[in-house]
Amino acid sequence: MSSSAACIFCKIIKGDIPCFKLFESDKVLAFLDIQPLSRGHALVIPKFHGAKLVDIPDDHLTEVLPVAKKIAQVTGAGDFNVLQNNGSIAHQVVDHVHFHMIPKPNEAEGLKIGWPAQETDMDKLKALHEELKAKM
Repeated sequence: MSSSAACIFCKIIKGDIPCFKLFESDKVLAFLDIQPLSRGHALVIPKFHGAKLVDIPDDHLTEVLPVAKKIAQVTGAGDFNVLQNNGSIAHQVVDHVHFHMIPKPNEAEGLKIGWPAQETDMDKLKALHEELKAKM
């Protein structure tokens, strides 16, 4: 298990900083967000320290979505967002991979996002598809 001495989430994992723990296993910790967007807003984090999703080994991610799903169920959230940001311009604040499970009880509470969809050219989309598929 990798960790960073300065990382706030690594300190929470070690127990140096308290949290309102909802779930813990060898590879995952889930706890309530202390600056929630809505009632039940929780964080699900791999215990392996990595800044971005691509830095986390696959076997440290296998429990993340099942835990987020369980938290959504126990909060009673009919509508919710699961959010994971990578990098500062993508709005990541803590450089340790984390997934937000954010209940959306109404229009006023929870996550508010924009979706600036762009016009697309089908030929360019086909070329991109071929490029990415070849790398998969």
